[in-house]
Amino acid sequence: MEEGGVLQYVTLPRAGCAPQTAGNNRCPLCVQRTGKKKRPFVADTRENRVEERDQRRHSLLPLNQSDGTTMDDKAGSDKVELKRDVGLWSGIALIMGTMIGSGIFISPKGMLEGSGSVGMTLILWLLCGLLVTMGIIAFVNCASVKAATIVQNVTTFTKLLALAIISFGGIVKLIQGNTENFEDGFAGTTSEAGTVAIAFYNGLWAFDGWNSLNFITEELKDPTKNLPRAIMIGIPLTTLAYVLANIGYLAVMTKEEIMISHAVAVTWGDRMLGVMSWLIPCFVVASTFGSSNGCLFASGRLTFSAGREGHFPKVLSFLRIGANTPVPAVMFTTLLSLCLIIPGDLSTLIDFFSFASWLFYGLTTASLLILRVTEPKMHRPYKVPIPVPVIVLLASIYLVIAPIVQNPGVQFVYAVIFILAGLVVYIPFIYNGIHFKFVDTVTIFIQKLLQLAPPGQ
Repeated sequence: MEEGGVLQYVTLPRAGCAPQTAGNNRCPLCVQRTGKKKRPFVADTRENRVEERDQRRHSLLPLNQSDGTTMDDKAGSDKVELKRDVGLWSGIALIMGTMIGSGIFISPKGMLEGSGSVGMTLILWLLCGLLVTMGIIAFVNCASVKAATIVQNVTTFTKLLALAIISFGGIVKLIQGNTENFEDGFAGTTSEAGTVAIAFYNGLWAFDGWNSLNFITEELKDPTKNLPRAIMIGIPLTTLAYVLANIGYLAVMTKEEIMISHAVAVTWGDRMLGVMSWLIPCFVVASTFGSSNGCLFASGRLTFSAGREGHFPKVLSFLRIGANTPVPAVMFTTLLSLCLIIPGDLSTLIDFFSFASWLFYGLTTASLLILRVTEPKMHRPYKVPIPVPVIVLLASIYLVIAPIVQNPGVQFVYAVIFILAGLVVYIPFIYNGIHFKFVDTVTIFIQKLLQLAPPGQ
């Protein structure tokens, strides 16, 4: 409401609340003041704390502007909510465009170092594609959206063009007789399980983003049909593109040249494109940008969902009025991403990220198997044969344990410490419901600054 031309914020009651009684700014059902109120630091029992936390999830919204119009009047009659603007081809582009980033232009080095031979490298690329396909099927069980999808579609075409150039160049070399690397393709294959797991890490890094479409099902048109279609089209196409690109690399460069190169695609471009070699770095930049766009687009929705469920601050579930985009969640995800690049060493980052990721992929898949036993009659929009999540779970266990046994590095210790550190926040602030009053003040400030509202308002 407006007092003296100043924008006032109030706490709206939940759906179903009775009208506020005259002369009293207290909702009879919520028993929560809409004006300035006093609140104990923490309730006496956990039940009371949880109830108070649920009450704090009421929306902090401005009712009127200084010109007498409401925020909804300015934004139109539509509710502030995520819109279904992502179609099948945009979904495919999101999956492929997020997976195809810098990995395919760098990871071949790590794959060769871990596998030891050309033949095993190509097999591992195929296995990585198969594993993430089964993984995404298992997971399905358990500024502007349109602008973001346009960027994703364009950059996906650009990176596929780059991979096509590399693949075509390699095929030309093979036709010309440059087949030395393939004549004895499995020579030097390693037999150490831990080393192969590290090679898998490098390959799966190039496939990272395979589960991105899961995070935006609220914005996907006809998700029941388009989600599995996008998965079964996008990941196999990416796998094929990766295998052909590696054939392109190996037809031009030797194993040793690939393993000493810091950017395999750039070295390939210098060898094959001559004065036009500058195209490859440009393609890599566009590919990385498109992958970052897809990661932020999808991961921001994960943060948005966590905020909505109360696992993150509620403000992270708010949407920008008019654009219907989760601006706070995307900004928070961007901040975390910047923290991850602090180490500066790509190999350490890949090991750190892959270890943590596949640990939670395994836990998620295990929960799917548990629910199949404990809740056999639960409605499931998507259902896969039991062997699929079992294989993913076994692969996750292998990818988590084998590298530690083979080469226990400090990055694995850091990963475990960071994961356990989450309990320090979760137990007091989420499980027990401890709340600091200044959080409400910060929430209101962020709402004013970014013009935010919760979904459904």
